[in-house]
Amino acid sequence: MIGQQHIVPPVAHVAHASGAHFAFTDRWGGVSAAPYAELNLGGAVGDDPAAVRTNRERAAEALGLDPASVVWMNQVHGKDVAVVDGPWQTGEIPAVDAVVTARRGLALAVLTADCTPVLLADPVAGIAGAAHAGRPGLVAGVVPALVEEMLRLGAEPGRIVARIGPSVCGLCYEVPEAMRAEVAEAVPEAWATTRRGTPAVDVAAGVEAQLGRAGVTVDGRSPVCTLESADHFSYRRERTTGRLASYVWLGGSA
Repeated sequence: MIGQQHIVPPVAHVAHASGAHFAFTDRWGGVSAAPYAELNLGGAVGDDPAAVRTNRERAAEALGLDPASVVWMNQVHGKDVAVVDGPWQTGEIPAVDAVVTARRGLALAVLTADCTPVLLADPVAGIAGAAHAGRPGLVAGVVPALVEEMLRLGAEPGRIVARIGPSVCGLCYEVPEAMRAEVAEAVPEAWATTRRGTPAVDVAAGVEAQLGRAGVTVDGRSPVCTLESADHFSYRRERTTGRLASYVWLGGSA
């Protein structure tokens, strides 16, 4: 998070002993007005573009990153993965839900407001990856596709450090029974029930299971449910709202 005291070093920034860095924002410390207050980092939700630019600059600078060198995605709830070695040129951001880089120091970012951000890094191989996993992406297999691309570039499953960021929890993500059945057919571990006993989906649990089947152990999964937390944006709670960001990068020169 950037912090309710406004632009302090993010307390949700974790530097792994091996040199992998992970960071997750909350909604505080930015300049956006309601309903995007305050630290909206999403550029396609109706917020003032100037406010979004300022917010992205503040978040990056709080993390010690160059704002111009953060790689964002045009997320479409699919499974396509892009390999990147630098930030996109203006107007060329592709429609993908996962990115991979072999360039140290290059930060990859995921935007969410209930979906599950997945951050991976193999510090030995110098490979980092990030994925946006909503319910459709979970079923499509965006996370296994991300791991596969990282392995193709030289990563090894047993070395990958994996973090799962804030998302709507399985006790809150209510869906129709038929939808739960469809998701569970693809990823059984995502089957869930709300506190009221109604059908639900646990996307984060499904992602963790997919990573496990790929040989990747999750060593950090956020306890935050975005729908329940007033400190985080939630599309299911607010509909018109901002977006959180999750970042991963490896120490070293970009």
